Amino acid sequence: MTEKPSRSHGRKAIRPALKPRELMTPSPDLHGVWKTKIITLFPSAFPGVLGESLTGKALQEGLWQLETVDLRQFGIGKHRNVDDTPAGGGAGMVLRADVLGDAIEHAMAGVQGNWPLIYLSPRGRRMDQRMMQNLARCDGITLLCGRFEGVDERVLEHFGVQEVSLGDFVMTGGEIAAQALIDATVRLIPGVLGNQASTEEESFASGLLEHPQYTRPADWKGHPIPEILMSGHHGRIAGWRHKMAEEITRERRPDIWAEYVKTNSESQD
Repeated sequence: MTEKPSRSHGRKAIRPALKPRELMTPSPDLHGVWKTKIITLFPSAFPGVLGESLTGKALQEGLWQLETVDLRQFGIGKHRNVDDTPAGGGAGMVLRADVLGDAIEHAMAGVQGNWPLIYLSPRGRRMDQRMMQNLARCDGITLLCGRFEGVDERVLEHFGVQEVSLGDFVMTGGEIAAQALIDATVRLIPGVLGNQASTEEESFASGLLEHPQYTRPADWKGHPIPEILMSGHHGRIAGWRHKMAEEITRERRPDIWAEYVKTNSESQD
């Protein structure tokens, strides 16, 4: 069986493979391309779902880049230990400052421009669409995936690390949260989705949750598509969708609705 030629798109050719890790084989940095570096004890977890669908296609085509930094390689001693018991006592283990410091310095060496260093932590600011929009405008980001009971606080202070949370709950590590952050950011990069209108009309883009969506069949189990959507009157359809977005936001997310009302009232003053 003859292998299909790779697609270079004038940049670095990356062939699809059975192993997702092949999407991240060492490659030259592409000038002007958004990149994420991930410090993790589980580099094999990446790209994971990021290697599928549109984000995976965009990764192969060089619209964005991903690099993992294996934290274990910076471990101490024969067994490359990365953690130790908490100072002052307590349960669990904490990632060591010297190990993390070396890994961060390695990851951040040579980065230029606007390049945040982020620790995925339940103590951090909760992710939202505005955050993703800001990150998509950066030159790149470095993500630190924690494990165990967390990381030595001195590392966060010394490097000015930003803490970001997926939500108000605790996970076993930061890898899943990192993938969620990357996915939500990469899809905002021009060319990744293919249809820029998609990002302009979806939830949070206008400060509201998205309106309901429908498609064929026109009647399913006695549930018809709202008649106005079949009218062909684009102005009325747009008005209906905006009204529904307001209603859903007001009912489901009072916090977002309050911010939306406040923003609108200030813009009219």
